Parts: sequence; C-alpha cells; structure tokens
Amino acid sequence: MSALTPSSPALRFALLALAALTLVPDTAPMAAAGELAAISSRQRAEKKSFTDGEIVEGFLKTAFGAEYHLAGRVDRIRKFDGPVRVFAESERADRKMQLAKVVADIGKRVQHLDIAMIDNNEAANVRVKLVRDRDLFRTITSFYGAEKAREIRTSLDPQCLSGFRKNENFEIEHSDVILTVDNGDFVFLDCAYEELLQSLGPINDTASVPWTMFNDNVSMGYFDVYDQYILNLLYDPRIKAGMTVADVKAVLPAVLTDVRAWVKRVNDLKE
Repeated sequence: MSALTPSSPALRFALLALAALTLVPDTAPMAAAGELAAISSRQRAEKKSFTDGEIVEGFLKTAFGAEYHLAGRVDRIRKFDGPVRVFAESERADRKMQLAKVVADIGKRVQHLDIAMIDNNEAANVRVKLVRDRDLFRTITSFYGAEKAREIRTSLDPQCLSGFRKNENFEIEHSDVILTVDNGDFVFLDCAYEELLQSLGPINDTASVPWTMFNDNVSMGYFDVYDQYILNLLYDPRIKAGMTVADVKAVLPAVLTDVRAWVKRVNDLKE
C-alpha cells in the first residue's frame, strides 16, 4: 500500500497499511482480452448478499487497527472530513488515465465522499506516485528512511503501499499512495483500488474476512460490493473521525439501513 511523505513533528503519522499483492485482472479498456475475461468471471462469481453481521464485522476489522503503523493510536475512526482531491505524479499517461477511472468509480459508489482527480499537486490531499518496480524500494526509502524501508521490505515485500497523516482529531489530512506501473494492467488496477480505498481510512488488512480486498489473500481489480459497504459506512456523516468502537456500534444499525439502500441502488442489486 502506500507510503507517507515526511511531515512536521507536530503531526502524528497514522499507520501504514501495506499488503503484498497477488495478480488480478484489469478493468481498463487497454487491458488484454484474457485479463478482461478474468475480471468478468470474478464479477460473475462475486458474493453480493451479506448479513448485517458480516458487513459490520468487516467494517470494524478494517476501520480500526492497522496492519503496520509508525505512531499514534489506531483505536479510533480515521477518515477525511471534506473533499478529497487526488494528484497523480507520473509520465505514464495510460496509467494516469486508468487511475482517473478508478477515482471516478469510487466517487460514483460512495455516497457521501467527494473525491476527484486534480492537476495541481499543491491543492491535492492525496498524492499518488507512480513508479517503476525497480524504483519502488528507493521511493519507499525516500519517504521513510533506510531503516523503516528495510523493515517494510522484509516484513511485507509490497508491490504497492498507502498511508496517511492524521491530526489530533483523527481526521486524515494527507495520504500518499505508491503504485508500480510495470507489473501488468490487472496488478496496477488491483493496487490502485486497494491503496486508494485504504488511504481513505480503512487501513487495517485482515485475513479473517474472505470478501474484502483488504485481505492479502484476496485480489479484486475492481470495487466489489462488500467493500462498497465498508466505505459507505465509513463516510456516512454519522460516523465521525475519532469515534471509538462503542461510539460506532451505537449508530451502526441506523447507518447500515441507509447504506444497504444506497449500495443496492447503485449496483442494481436484486432482493
């Protein structure tokens, strides 16, 4: 997932969620026919019906905690409190086009999230750095320093990374995402969806929930229904940055009812 840029000492670093990626098909127009067939078959086989308990379990396990963190508490809700503007740093126009489609898809499917690409790096609060695979470790080192970079590579050996900086109210102020551009179309899209979504807050990977892309054993390449539930719960206005698990559980029943209606509508789900 992604790496954070260095920040001022006054700001605490949220954790970094990092995941080693397995190969996944691509949804972009430039993808090879085999990749398109592969992702289509995944979508046809996708589980789309979940109990309240299954949705709540995944939300609590990904919105709280952290697979890997540098500093600060991880027992609170972390999210952006305002528009999210994404800037892509790359000379690869094709990958930037794919990334823009991913961002637009996320914006379409998360009701209360205002997210869009932007051409101005200074005005962005999410920066996506697109690098060659051979430059990944050097880029991680430039973000975190040699010691942390070695620790990250040894423990996770990621193909992509994401992380964010939060303030004392647990509001995300800035996120960084690192994606490799030369590992194939479906790997790129799988990384792009997972890392962008985790940079919005649900940064804890879990191996105990089989339907989420925030499970290192699961590869999607698209924004699946289960993770739409997680992101829509997180960005409902009643779920606020800084909430504890107890705070969240008190409002979840009402929020989940509304989120179910939205996810059903935007995906044209049947009863």
